[in-house]
Amino acid sequence: MNNSAASWMGLAIESASRVFSTTPNPRVGCVLVRDGEIVGIGLHEKPGEHHAEVNALLAAGERARGATAYVSLEPCCHFGRTPPCTRALIAAGVSEVVFAMLDPNPLVAGKGVQALRDAGITVSGPLCEEEARRLNRGFIKRMNEGLPFVRCKMAMSLDGRTAMASGESQWITGPAARADVQRLRAESCAIVTGVNTILSDDPSLNVRAEQLQDPRAAVMPLRQPRRVIIDSGLRTPPESRILSLPGEVLFLVVNPHPQQLQHFSGSAAQIRQIASLPGGRVNLRAAMQCLAQDYGCNEVMLEAGPTLSGAMIQAGLVDEVIVYIGAKFLGSDALPLLNLPGLRHMADHIGLEIVDVAGIAGDCRITARIINR
Repeated sequence: MNNSAASWMGLAIESASRVFSTTPNPRVGCVLVRDGEIVGIGLHEKPGEHHAEVNALLAAGERARGATAYVSLEPCCHFGRTPPCTRALIAAGVSEVVFAMLDPNPLVAGKGVQALRDAGITVSGPLCEEEARRLNRGFIKRMNEGLPFVRCKMAMSLDGRTAMASGESQWITGPAARADVQRLRAESCAIVTGVNTILSDDPSLNVRAEQLQDPRAAVMPLRQPRRVIIDSGLRTPPESRILSLPGEVLFLVVNPHPQQLQHFSGSAAQIRQIASLPGGRVNLRAAMQCLAQDYGCNEVMLEAGPTLSGAMIQAGLVDEVIVYIGAKFLGSDALPLLNLPGLRHMADHIGLEIVDVAGIAGDCRITARIINR
């Protein structure tokens, strides 16, 4: 592969990264090139609508014949909500297809490549595979493990505190850092929190487009992520702010009292019973499996207090932590970042790999992968 091929594929991947509304489908971009010139660019925006390859073919028209298609994911070869993209590429008369990565969906998984080759189309790849896998890491994990990719977002002071002893926490970081959180929410299929956060903060946990400090915000499709409340006994007050806003709300519960269920009888919120752990708490692994397998969630953001966040990390369910650090001290009486009981020896530590450190208007954002659990 030459540098031009990598550039075309990079454009396909960058185009796909602009869209956050494809769940449960992966994000895919396609660039059609003929005689060294781009003749069509397409991306997939919403499930049930045209896939990236078809949109690129529609943009190219007759110029697609004899072109090379650079696709960020192996073209699909099965009927879902839309016909197979392999069929569209063959019918359009493209001469070559270059893919960034094979599709982990067992319905495809190499079959798309084979269908194209059987039709006489030259197929090559993978190309820019690392970038393509990063783009769809949630989809890949859901296909391979039946779990979503989970990011745990936290905000703390420079001395590692998240709120005053009274519970007061607004605001640890400034407006720019909070706007950055809007971007993370927009990228997520679901926002997960716990009932204690609802009771103490009454949060909205929605995407506010006007706060997105992203030049693409005016043109990229947005969706409200599903807001998920881990609430074993359904203690959330029916008048909570999260229930009055647009978007879907899902309660993951254990065995609520019928009287609690009655409070939500007229609500649009969904209530889903989940297996429990000893003590009557929601089984967090079962909860994440539910989000992945029953609701098609690829990427989940955890915005919760120190207890639920710590429990998710200790259960091995968090892939990445994103910590915003405000330039202030809150003191030793303030609340800690995480509750991680049972770590008594250095060998018990939970290891991290820091992958990014960024300054955001006087605050700091650290992104780290969890590398041992």
